[in-house]
Order: sequence, then C-alpha cells, then structure tokens
Amino acid sequence: MGLRLRDSIGRQLCELRYEPTAKRIRAVLNGTTVVDSDRAVLVWEPRRVVPTYAVPSEDIDAELAPEPTDSVAAEGTGDVGFALPDVTTLPVLDPRVPFSVHSTAGEPVVLRTAGGGYALGFRPGDEDLTGYVVLDFDGFDRWLEEDDEIVGHPHDPFQRIDVRRTSRHIRVMLGDTLLADTRRAKMLFETLLPVRYYLPPGDVVAELQPSATTSYCAYKGEASYRSAVTAGGVLHDIAWRYDEPLVDASEVRGLVAFFDERLDLVVDGVARPRPVTPWS
Repeated sequence: MGLRLRDSIGRQLCELRYEPTAKRIRAVLNGTTVVDSDRAVLVWEPRRVVPTYAVPSEDIDAELAPEPTDSVAAEGTGDVGFALPDVTTLPVLDPRVPFSVHSTAGEPVVLRTAGGGYALGFRPGDEDLTGYVVLDFDGFDRWLEEDDEIVGHPHDPFQRIDVRRTSRHIRVMLGDTLLADTRRAKMLFETLLPVRYYLPPGDVVAELQPSATTSYCAYKGEASYRSAVTAGGVLHDIAWRYDEPLVDASEVRGLVAFFDERLDLVVDGVARPRPVTPWS
C-alpha cells in the first residue's frame, strides 16, 4: 500500500524531532554574541510546525539557570494550538504559541549574560539531545547562519515554496459580492499549507484599505495587510501583500492574496471548499 507523505508527516508531528545542520549558528543579545556553534541541531517539539535551534551548552556564553515556573508544562498543552486538519487531528503549535509552552518533558532555563541580557532556553529530557539547550528564537536580537542574518525562525530543510503563473479564471467572492476577478494570478505552493492565489492589484474589484497589521514569514518576508470595504461592512485584514519579499517569494512582489478560509474562491467556475488552517 502506498504512503501519502503528508500522512507520514502528520503522524510524526506528535514526536520530538531533530535534524543536525552543517551551518555555523550565532545568536546576538544586547550587542554581544552569546551563541556560537557549528554543532547546532534544528528541533521541533511535538506539534510544533516550525523548528528552532538547539546548541550544546558549551557553545553558550551565558549563565544557565533554572527558569521560574511560569512555563507551561507538557501535560498542560493538550488543548493549546490551532487546527490543520489536512495534516493532523492534533492542534498544532505555530509561531504564535510562545516558546514557554513546551510539549515535551524537560527543564526550562534562563540565559543571563554578564551585560544583563536575558533569554529563555529549554533542556529536553530526550537522551538524544542530552547536553543541548533549545533556544527561544524571539528572545535574541539577531541570528546568523554563517554570515547571513535570518529572521522569523530557522528554515525547515524539508519545506519549500514554489510560485507558478496560471491562466485559470480566479474569482474571489463573499456570497454574491465579487472582490476580485483575474486570469493573471500566480499560485504559491507551500509545504503543508493550502495553495495561495496572488492577484494583480488592478484585478481586485473591492476597495482595499491599508491596515496597521503586519506579519513575518521566514520564507517570504514581511506582509502588510489590507481590509476590504463591502456593502455589508469592512472585512478586516482579509488580504495581504509582500512589497519587499525575500528571494524565494520574489515572484509575488506587490501582488494581493486573500484569506480564502473566510471567503469563497471560485476557480474556472468551480467553488473551492474553504480550507481550515490556523488562520480560519
């Protein structure tokens, strides 16, 4: 019997996973490099969908002390997370779930530098990661892979994005209200996520108002959001665009995508089911 890879990935989500990297990893806190390692591993705690770095404690130039008990222990996280039913029945922990929520046994720790810097870490209880400290990516000022800065979170070496032009007839609807209509879309395929359709702004019928909301994707860059004005009211933060995308997403620069979790996407006359994702 064949194995659908998505099903295999879904089953693995309940496990503590790790993968060594050949990259030199550095982390900067308050202007000081406190992590410098060529022995780092990428770690995904159970149900985490993006990785973070762990390094041997010897590669950390900071005092490591037990963390006061404001972290959420593994047994308390069962209902925390978001739905991704096409992958798993478990609630997944995406980057919005703070580092202090741990889904595996271990010891939370604090990194304190001589200059007063402070960041969170975690010593997993798994014997394969003995001596390693998982680091809170958001707790540091800068991260470097070799000599290149990374933001958001480390890239998953098993995830990718592809962008393809399409002449399919794409309509974005809310009930009977047309928001966009195009045959010039670009389709963005991202591992484990629904395909997204990025549309030329000139093919968007609805009035879009800029929003103060932004978000950051480690693969695509910083997204700025738009709210759509309709006769029925304002649809807040219903669309987004990348004006200065990272290299992998350069093909969608300036194009507009809509959350089809909350709208109706019609492709070549056929309405697509609304996907269920952490953004539903």
